[in-house]
Amino acid sequence: MNAALKLSGVHKKFGRAEIIRGIDLDIESGERHAIIGPNGAGKSTLFNLISGKFPVTSGSIDLNGQPIHNRAPYDINRLGLARSFQVTNIFPRMSVFENVRCGLLWSTGYRYSFWQLIDRHKDVQERTASILEQLNMTERADVPAGLLSYADQRALEIGITMAGGGDVILLDEPTAGMSNSETEYAVQLIRNISANKTLVMVEHDMSVVFDIADRISVLVYGEIIATDTPEKIRQNSAVQEAYLGTEAD
Repeated sequence: MNAALKLSGVHKKFGRAEIIRGIDLDIESGERHAIIGPNGAGKSTLFNLISGKFPVTSGSIDLNGQPIHNRAPYDINRLGLARSFQVTNIFPRMSVFENVRCGLLWSTGYRYSFWQLIDRHKDVQERTASILEQLNMTERADVPAGLLSYADQRALEIGITMAGGGDVILLDEPTAGMSNSETEYAVQLIRNISANKTLVMVEHDMSVVFDIADRISVLVYGEIIATDTPEKIRQNSAVQEAYLGTEAD
């Protein structure tokens, strides 16, 4: 199996502060991989390095065999990586349908243009409708996204990420702030959108992590202290001491 995402000796410094300290990690194609760790471990920084928001200080990051470190986020997206954010990132005044359709434009080969009427592009309209059906949002297609509940806004953002067409999907805290029932729906949605794709997820809810992930990496103070199956991570004494605590029991 080839690595969909490969990190080799990745370091990140902000001034004298070293946040990421030499990460080596291979994430296989089709794998659902969770990255966990305490607050301040460097999880969001790591996501920002992978998605191009931050340049690496040293080391390399490859996406499907192509180097992506220090490239612009839009270049990385076009190479097949899509990302959601920890803070909901939607267009609140645009409808639910329009939000998803925007995510589809680049992935379907269209470009923003003042003289094109996007409503005439039947393939984009149909794919948008299909994604809304998967999100269970068909009846709210015309609702301004800013009027959705928090959980539905998070689900919409996952849908926009899905519309980007990436083979590798990064989800940053997808169930943060959700109730138990909302989390159950989000977990099923994540399972659906990650079918036949590579998923990398940062998540604090351990029940979600152990339910979804094929493998888990534990990040502590900018270093990965363990990468293994959920069951072995649960039993790892170093992980229990560093992060899981009583949740590992």
